[in-house]
Amino acid sequence: MNFECLLYLSIVKLADLIRLDRTIRVVGFDDAPFERNRDRTVSISGIICGGTRFEGMVWGQIEADGWDATDTICNLLLGGKFHPQIHLVLLDGIGLGGFNLVDLPELAERLQRPCVALMRRPPNLDKMQQAMRRLPDFEKRWDRLRRAGPIHAFHPFYFQTCQEAPGTIAKVLQVLTDRGHVPEALRLAHLIGSAVITGESGYRA
Repeated sequence: MNFECLLYLSIVKLADLIRLDRTIRVVGFDDAPFERNRDRTVSISGIICGGTRFEGMVWGQIEADGWDATDTICNLLLGGKFHPQIHLVLLDGIGLGGFNLVDLPELAERLQRPCVALMRRPPNLDKMQQAMRRLPDFEKRWDRLRRAGPIHAFHPFYFQTCQEAPGTIAKVLQVLTDRGHVPEALRLAHLIGSAVITGESGYRA
């Protein structure tokens, strides 16, 4: 892929890709299974898809309930071959490895890509707050959750987004979803992460 193509991929808008019926390249991150109170290191898989077609993968580790998820995702993408190609970053929720919360605005700024934290259902914020109060630095964690912005509902998707309009993201998620309510990049990230750690893919995907 020549420089002109990479430059085009890095600056093109999602709305234009939808309008022109062009392939949208996305990376979806999910954490692999881990045991709370025992595993301090959690693996994360990042699956790159062109539309709903698998095209590549990155793999990293974060600290359970830690603070390094944002840096780890950036380190996996920045300077690598996939970063210039992707148009969108998807996360399976704002928290990876328990409450290792991604700083969504910072991630979008550093990667210079729209970033979306997708949820399967509206979160119970009261229960999340109760759980986070058991961990150090509750106020810092709660602030990071709020920084991700409001939760948008476009059935069947619930998400937070930075650097792109919610309506555009809702259309993109439909294009990136092959079956069910989960974009293919996130579905594969879950399946592959489960298979690597446990020996077989998980039931929920």
